[in-house]
Amino acid sequence: MKILVIGGNGTIGKKVASHLNQKHDIIIAGRKSGDFLVDITDIDSIRELLGSIPSLDSIICTAGEAKWDDFKDLTEEDHYIGIRSKLMGQVNLVRIAQDYLKSRGSITLSTGFLADDPVIKTTSAALVNGAIHSFVKAVALEIENEIRVNVVSSGLVEDAYEKYKDFFPGHNPIPMSKVINAYVRSVEGKGNGEIIRVYH
Repeated sequence: MKILVIGGNGTIGKKVASHLNQKHDIIIAGRKSGDFLVDITDIDSIRELLGSIPSLDSIICTAGEAKWDDFKDLTEEDHYIGIRSKLMGQVNLVRIAQDYLKSRGSITLSTGFLADDPVIKTTSAALVNGAIHSFVKAVALEIENEIRVNVVSSGLVEDAYEKYKDFFPGHNPIPMSKVINAYVRSVEGKGNGEIIRVYH
């Protein structure tokens, strides 16, 4: 399969891309590096990217950001960082990609366990992750051409544990192999509208 990995040089994306590259043709896109550059907050950038890669079978998105801060300090504009980037960036990716993917293709989005198990300073990120989960379940009912849409929601991954462990006291790091397998399940399996949780 020809698979586009948006965010393919990030912590999770680079491991997923490397694993899938053993069997598939992998194309990496990112905001700052990759085979192609893309800004998922810009629909024209998404459209230009997808128009440059013919005959795509699958898209994985591990990109998107959200603001972390105490709730009392979060402004409306702070919330819009995550809404524009991680939420609407991935929603718009699905919206645009349906016109470019091959029939029976797949789109795999990314969230995290904050949707189900938030900690302090993550109100905005939790809001965005939960919204994506609802979106995936709903859009799978309507998207045409037998395109499948799933989302991988992982816990704190091993490769990011040292950087973020102080935010998550008592949380066990998730092996990268488990996270990679969740993306493999989404891409190579037949599931649709699934929230693939990797929390343990």
